[in-house]
Amino acid sequence: MSDDIRASVCMATYRGSAYVAEQIESIVAQLGPDDELVIVDDCSPDDTMAVIVATIDRLGESRVFVTRTNENAGYVRAFEAAIRRARGRFVFLSDQDDVWTPGRHEAMIDGLQRSLVVAGNHSILGRAGARLWYPPLRAATSRQHLLNLFAIMIGYRPYFGCAMGFRREAIEGGILPIPAYVSESHDVWIAITGNVRRSIRHLDAVVVERRLHDANQTPLGIRGLSAILRARWMFVRLIGEALRRRRAALAARGDGGRATRPGQPGRARPRR
Repeated sequence: MSDDIRASVCMATYRGSAYVAEQIESIVAQLGPDDELVIVDDCSPDDTMAVIVATIDRLGESRVFVTRTNENAGYVRAFEAAIRRARGRFVFLSDQDDVWTPGRHEAMIDGLQRSLVVAGNHSILGRAGARLWYPPLRAATSRQHLLNLFAIMIGYRPYFGCAMGFRREAIEGGILPIPAYVSESHDVWIAITGNVRRSIRHLDAVVVERRLHDANQTPLGIRGLSAILRARWMFVRLIGEALRRRRAALAARGDGGRATRPGQPGRARPRR
């Protein structure tokens, strides 16, 4: 980590040339001088990388860093690679085809002042604030950790990575490494980590407009029963793994079982 970097936005791209320029523009418009955007392209076979580089050049951006994987590993591993490259005290995730709502960046940084994980709501791009069928996250349920875990299991807590972020303290031995059996739902893993460690903040606000289209990397529709059951078993395993890592972290610190809490709120460098 560099002490000079306040917040890192991590984006994974794959076949994203149609919309990635608009998303980059919506992000960098909100970045401060001590923030960065880290992009990992997952070996796209199209011109995604060329569009990204052209967009960076057109904007004259020195806060955007892009790398490309040698082979396609899936979006979960691309996000993991981006998180490992992030240098900021606060880390946010971004899909390649959405649009950030005004004020999102600072609102989410504020939400992380005393929580390890923050999660906001999303609306559907171009549909006048309409949402998917999930009931929205509410700030009032932030500390209802057991209820949140139960809601994850039955599928009605809308934790989406594109509307989430976390403090650096949550990464090593917590969020990373993402368990090898997670090929999707990395956002649920992050939410489970925050709830197991009793340190997650829900925002009432909509923080991103999701673009829904046939090429979305994450599923949009309701799945079949077998897929749902496999996902729920994975969530059970993830809760067990998050508990194991929490116990290991507490034992290493000698906390005797006390809940993990962030330290004093991170202080940003004075803006130049």
